[in-house]
Amino acid sequence: MVRPGPLNLITDVPGLRVGHATDERVRSGVTALLCPGGWAAAADVRGGGPGEREVSALALEGLVGQAHAIVFSGGSVFGLGAGDGATAALSLMGQGLKLHPASPFLPIVPTAILHDLGNGGDKAFGLEPPYRRLGIEAVQAAGESFALGPVGAGRGAKAGLVPGGIGSASTMLEDGLVVGALAAVNPLGSVFMPDRRTYWAWPFEMDGEFGGARPGPDVVSHEPFPALSRLMTAGRVDKGANTTLAVVAVNAALTGPQLKRMAIMAHDGMARAVHPAHTPFDGDIVFAVAKGDAPVDRHADVARIGSAAADCLARAIARGVYESNR
Repeated sequence: MVRPGPLNLITDVPGLRVGHATDERVRSGVTALLCPGGWAAAADVRGGGPGEREVSALALEGLVGQAHAIVFSGGSVFGLGAGDGATAALSLMGQGLKLHPASPFLPIVPTAILHDLGNGGDKAFGLEPPYRRLGIEAVQAAGESFALGPVGAGRGAKAGLVPGGIGSASTMLEDGLVVGALAAVNPLGSVFMPDRRTYWAWPFEMDGEFGGARPGPDVVSHEPFPALSRLMTAGRVDKGANTTLAVVAVNAALTGPQLKRMAIMAHDGMARAVHPAHTPFDGDIVFAVAKGDAPVDRHADVARIGSAAADCLARAIARGVYESNR
């Protein structure tokens, strides 16, 4: 029977750890997913206004193809500094590549950012943005259990016109495979159907994890962008000012191409949970990481894992908004 893991978090995938660091004065923060020892990794970028670093290190034609952490940050371009802090902290922990005996450890830390600079926090940080410090603190705080909602990279997020946040979910498959998802939810689109109470992701909900609301018989939507006028009034329609960042994970020995396919398929979960997704105004990115003993050779296995990742990501996105608005 397919079911959530014990924590219903991405850390149900054995070995992963997540930490948050939140600055309440700035109303922003950083979330770090630690992949100890380096995990095979890939990424797929679909949004029209992405902000990231080291994503090209995960390219299939490249040398590395692994990550020691994935970092999500608020702060728009200033948040890319979170990757610097996380890299320094991980190196001191002995995480990373060792290319020369005299060299420090060299962690690979792909980092992606969302725009939360208009949420009313104190953004007058001048030459000292807080994100490097927050990247260090997020790594140091990492553990199996972590909070959801308005914390870490989700502290200043908005989902359409309501608070966004950090969401996560997991799925236990019948043969011992565990799939998990983590999302920082800050999209231009809405996670709600036209009734403004039922999540688009409701068909994938498990055990009432985001409130159990169901659409009535008269809830339909043929308008491709029903909230556009309200979003324009609220100043939300700006290129690159909105983003959903996500990572999906599995405890299997996936190759680079298999992980890339997993990330591509997981984007379907984002589109199921957010209407619309992947707009010119969003910086949507999905990372995929994997580590395990079981090789996955058959295309059917990759398809099953990718499908589970998409469903899991849809749930994680809804949970992030639910936990910020309950």
